[in-house]
Amino acid sequence: MAHGKSLRIVSITFLALLFVTLSNTMVSAQTKLEGIIKGRSGSEIILQTADSPKVIVLLTNDTDVAQVVGALKARKKEMSMAALVPGLPIQVEGNMNAQNQLVATKIRFKGDDLEQAQAIQAGLAETSQQAQQNKEEIERQNAMLKEQRELIAANTARFGQLNDYYIYDEVTVYFANGKTKVDSKYNPQLVALAEKAKNVKGYMIQVKGYASASGSASLNQKLSEDRANNVTNVLLQDGHIPLTNMLAPGAMGESRQVTKDKTADSDAQNRRVVVRVLQNKAIAGIQ
Repeated sequence: MAHGKSLRIVSITFLALLFVTLSNTMVSAQTKLEGIIKGRSGSEIILQTADSPKVIVLLTNDTDVAQVVGALKARKKEMSMAALVPGLPIQVEGNMNAQNQLVATKIRFKGDDLEQAQAIQAGLAETSQQAQQNKEEIERQNAMLKEQRELIAANTARFGQLNDYYIYDEVTVYFANGKTKVDSKYNPQLVALAEKAKNVKGYMIQVKGYASASGSASLNQKLSEDRANNVTNVLLQDGHIPLTNMLAPGAMGESRQVTKDKTADSDAQNRRVVVRVLQNKAIAGIQ
């Protein structure tokens, strides 16, 4: 009986040691990386680290995304995956899969880093050269925009370059003075744009809201934000665009007026939200 009892004790001890060994192996399989987001393709992130220019990070429905807050960065604020925009420095924890891709379980970033990355995204369509254009150049751009709208209306996709992205298609939604609700006549256009986007490899949807210069700047900033958010909701709810394919909506306020003329027509053109289907050059494999 003593021999049998000793044998059981040895067996239990062996199993305990095996469990500890397996647990340590699972913990050691966790990978931690720090880097800057260089591109997004839906649930796929291209991360540049100090050791590698391109690490593929995969997002899942269980990925814990949060912003660290507080003086000691010990607390966190839960965030949407839409906050993971190119240019954002992040810390990633997860496990490497068979394709040597990091399946993220946890992503953390700082609030000031997010603000800077969003500011870069907000200025995506603007260059220093465009900021200094004269009246003739503005008129030329307006003519080009009119031509592009006509091409889109004729169901012809436009494929143009925008910094690190290609613009595959776009829709402009206009609003009445002081209004933020999306007119129902734009819903079919937004749904059609969403369906086209789903045929583009690694697409992202960019939504930017604008307001006219009439009224206070703070009110116009809020109007542009609400307009962008309402258009985003149409794309999510009616167009069934996944959150992983949406860039954070941009509130541009009175910036980038279509025309400097102070007329009712010019104000109407400035009360708008521009929705674009973008394809990242890094995702497309184009250098």
